[in-house]
Amino acid sequence: MKEGIHPTYKDVDVRCACGNTFKTRSTKPELHLEICSACHPFFTGRQKLIDTEGRVERFTKKYGAQTSEQRKTAAKAAKAKTSGATKRTKKAPASA
Repeated sequence: MKEGIHPTYKDVDVRCACGNTFKTRSTKPELHLEICSACHPFFTGRQKLIDTEGRVERFTKKYGAQTSEQRKTAAKAAKAKTSGATKRTKKAPASA
């Protein structure tokens, strides 16, 4: 490596919006995060919605908030409705 062209690589404190802090190495003097492994839904298993400008509220108002059980019963009802329509028997053609 050439001397004098690379930035300094030092230990820094990383701060998350949730309050979690940890140490790592970086070329920046300090790092500020919005989401880290302590508060991300993938790692925690909890759902945390970050609602900006009321988008989530507008979506739930427009489409309604459904639980998984409500979706399953609605799907079963729709399936039963369509399968009942296909079970109609055809009439035999009248012979003259």
